[in-house]
Amino acid sequence: MSPRPHRLRRSELSTPGSSPKMIARAATSAADLVFLDLEDAVAPSEKVETRANIVAGLNQENWGTKTRACRINSVSTQWCHGDVVEVVEGAGHALDVIIVPKIKAPRDVWFVDDLLTQLEQKNGLEVGRIGIEVLIEETEALARVEEIAGCSQRLEALILGVGDLSASQGVRTGHIGGSDDSSGVVPYPGDLWHYARNRMIVAARAHGIDAIDGPYGAFNDPDGYRTEASWSASLGSVGKWCIHPSQISIANEVYAPTPEEVKHAKAVVEAVRSAEASGDGAANLDGMMIDAATARIFEATVDRAARCGVL
Repeated sequence: MSPRPHRLRRSELSTPGSSPKMIARAATSAADLVFLDLEDAVAPSEKVETRANIVAGLNQENWGTKTRACRINSVSTQWCHGDVVEVVEGAGHALDVIIVPKIKAPRDVWFVDDLLTQLEQKNGLEVGRIGIEVLIEETEALARVEEIAGCSQRLEALILGVGDLSASQGVRTGHIGGSDDSSGVVPYPGDLWHYARNRMIVAARAHGIDAIDGPYGAFNDPDGYRTEASWSASLGSVGKWCIHPSQISIANEVYAPTPEEVKHAKAVVEAVRSAEASGDGAANLDGMMIDAATARIFEATVDRAARCGVL
């Protein structure tokens, strides 16, 4: 299987697969990735017929450079197998990623991985062409996140699904993704999701895949969305879900380095390399000691800036 492609995931836009109009709008959005949803956004009675909408949308819309994804139903449901088969057979050439919700163990990922391999072979697609993202939204998954992060060559990203994780863990919160006190209980003193975020991000980084922050339900609260995105970006997440188009521009901004950050990063890297060329192990830049470890941090900033088009 060929190495996974490097994809921008600053913004992952959730789009109900049951709405052709919303699919068309999503194709013209500024999101890095759009996923057409067969799970929570679609009523049980509409799930089967919605697959045809998604196939048509993938095949007929102009997606430009966006990553095209589909969130299927979980492997424990009656719909999962049919979701994968119908979407891949109908639009496998126009599908980049399958998002798998509510996983609990590596075996859930392996089921989808093996099914994709069979369908790619059957339909003349390059084996391994379709990647996988998984939602860490059950306590069983969070408890085994390090094992899950390394369980499949198709796996490209872990997503923190704080809505279902709240239910699974028994968290009392006002809305999906929030850390406020609107639930009526004494608020948690800090970032409610820090432990889960950090553990998932470390697992993803250790296995060379992306960490994505989950949804923020209060789409009329851009400041709250920006705060949660900034916290996750500080810890190492590279993007966040958008449940409303108004959140896309915030995510694209937060998860990309600013021109000022890029300028500083270049100066740091150049100073360290100059010191190394002179036989010194460290350098002084504006009163700050910098060395090879510092350069490693800021080289990552420059690389991400190039991928985000900031350079």
